[in-house]
Amino acid sequence: HAMAVRLGAVTGQGIAGLVRERYGVRIGGAVVLALVVANLGTTCAEYAGVAAALGLAGVPRGVSVPAAAVLVTGLVVYGRFARVEHVLLALASLLSTYVLAGVLAGPDWGAVGHGLVVPSLDLTGAVVLAITATVGTTIAPWGLAFIQSYAVDKRLRPDDLGYERVDVVVGAVLTGVIGLFVVVACAATLHAAGKEIGDAGDAAAALEPFAGAWATRLFGAGLLGAGLLAAAILPLSTAYSVAEAVGAEARIDDTPREAPLFYGVFVGMTVLAAGIVLVPAVPLVGVLYLTQALNAILLLPLLVVMVRLAADPQRMGAHASPRWVTGASWATIAVLAVCIGALAASAVGAI
Repeated sequence: HAMAVRLGAVTGQGIAGLVRERYGVRIGGAVVLALVVANLGTTCAEYAGVAAALGLAGVPRGVSVPAAAVLVTGLVVYGRFARVEHVLLALASLLSTYVLAGVLAGPDWGAVGHGLVVPSLDLTGAVVLAITATVGTTIAPWGLAFIQSYAVDKRLRPDDLGYERVDVVVGAVLTGVIGLFVVVACAATLHAAGKEIGDAGDAAAALEPFAGAWATRLFGAGLLGAGLLAAAILPLSTAYSVAEAVGAEARIDDTPREAPLFYGVFVGMTVLAAGIVLVPAVPLVGVLYLTQALNAILLLPLLVVMVRLAADPQRMGAHASPRWVTGASWATIAVLAVCIGALAASAVGAI
C-alpha cells in the first residue's frame, strides 16, 4: 500500500494508467477487465453485508440495498472530495465495534495467542481456498488500485509521503487487528458451539446466545460500516481504473458532465451489484469466496508490475524503492505464488 501511494504521488498516475503506458493497451485492458470482474463480485458481497446488518433491525433487503445504493451514489456523484473523504473516515471508525464484540465474546486469550503463531488447519482444498481468498481480500488489487488513484486525485506530492507512510501503516495495522477480532468473536462463540453460518448476518445474530445482545449489535454495526465503506470504494476503484486505462478524466471533484466515463462506471457497478444482491437465488458466499480467490490470482501479476515500476530509478528518481523493500516485496510475491500454486493443485486434484 505504501508502494502504491508512492507510485501515485511521484508519477501522478494510477496503476491502470502506468500499466497501459508501460505494457500497452491490450495488457492494460486485460488487467482492468479482470479487475472489473473481481470487483463486481466483491461489491455484491458488500451490499449483502449491508442487507444482513440492517436485517438484524428488521429492515428487508428490498429496502436496505436500494437505499444504500442511492446513499453511496449521492455521496460520490454530488459530494466534493473532502466531504467524501470525511464520510468514508467516519464509516471506517465503525469498524472499531468489531473489537468490542470480540472482547464481549469472552475468548480464551491464551488460545488466541497460540493460534496466532501455531497453525492448526488441515490443508484440504476448502482450507487452501479460504487461505488464498484471505490473502486476496487483505492485499486486494482493488485496494492497491484505489489507494494509488486516490493519491493522484488528492493531488499528493512526494513531499507528502512522510505523512502518507504513517497513514498507510496505521491503516494496515488496524486492518489486521480488526480482522483478528472478527475471527476471535466467531471462534469463541460460533465455532466453539459448532454453529454453521451462511453469511455475516447469521454470524452477528448467532453471537447473542453466547456473548449477549450488545455483541450482536456491535458486530452488526461493524458489518454495516464495512459494507457501506467498501460499497463506495470498490466502484470508485473500478471507475478510476477504467478511466485511466483509456486516458479519460477521473476525479471526484469533477462533475458527471466533465467525467462521464468515470461516473458512468461508478453508477453502473453500483446498480449492477445491488441488483444481483436482490436476486434470491444468487449464492453470495460462494461468489465472495471465488472473487477473493480471483483477487489473489490477479494480485500476482499486479504486484510484479508494481514492484518493477516502484524500483525503476528512471521513473521514480530518488523515490525508487530501496533494495530491502524490493526484496521484501519479492518475498511476498513468492508466498502468494505458493498459495495460488496450492490452490491450483487442489483444484486439479478435485477434478
